[in-house]
Amino acid sequence: MKEKIHPKYIDSKIECACGNVIETRSTRGDFKIDICSACHPFFTGKQKLIDSAGRVERFRRKYGKKAEIAGLVEKKENTAPAAQADEKA
Repeated sequence: MKEKIHPKYIDSKIECACGNVIETRSTRGDFKIDICSACHPFFTGKQKLIDSAGRVERFRRKYGKKAEIAGLVEKKENTAPAAQADEKA
């Protein structure tokens, strides 16, 4: 290996927002992260809400009206034959 071309590989601490501290070695040094393996839902099996309510509401606003319109169309079609049957009788 060539000398003086490799970065320094130093001890570092990675701190998660949940409070978990991971001690390792890195060329970067100490740094903080938002989510780690101790709090990530994939590894823990627990659901963690990260702005999912806003996404659901946005989906319902976007596609909810179409579902309501489709429901109203079906109701009108179902009520129309019944009204005609009452008039004939």
